[in-house]
Amino acid sequence: MLNVGKIEEGFVLDHIKAGKSLDLYDHLQLDKLDCTVAIIKNARSNKMDKKDILKVECSIDMLDLDILAFLDHNITVNVIKDGEIVEKKELILPKRIKNVIKCRNPRCITSIEQGLPHIFFLSDEQKGVYRCKYCEEKYSEPAK
Repeated sequence: MLNVGKIEEGFVLDHIKAGKSLDLYDHLQLDKLDCTVAIIKNARSNKMDKKDILKVECSIDMLDLDILAFLDHNITVNVIKDGEIVEKKELILPKRIKNVIKCRNPRCITSIEQGLPHIFFLSDEQKGVYRCKYCEEKYSEPAK
């Protein structure tokens, strides 16, 4: 049995797809925060078979919920105060995201103007489709 100590104040990101916690760590820039972070990979889960968990001991205000919701809106965000869960935040897809993903269209203005922010808007909420603000190119995940 794995035992990771409880946190007094912060948040726990639960129900992360197995193997995705390090991606979240990078996107949320948790390495830049001066706080304690516990990454639990491939934990057993009745709901998901396997899951990852991130425990972060710092203010919830340090967390960008829009980035988190874009990456995976099925993650459970538990807010911890005095060692107890005081709130569970539900994530919804953000209407607009900035500098999280890049437009892949070579004719897009963002390919030419390097300093321009990469802004995407939610064009289809049901399917979770995002499009570039400038050229309306549909975002698709890069092949791995």
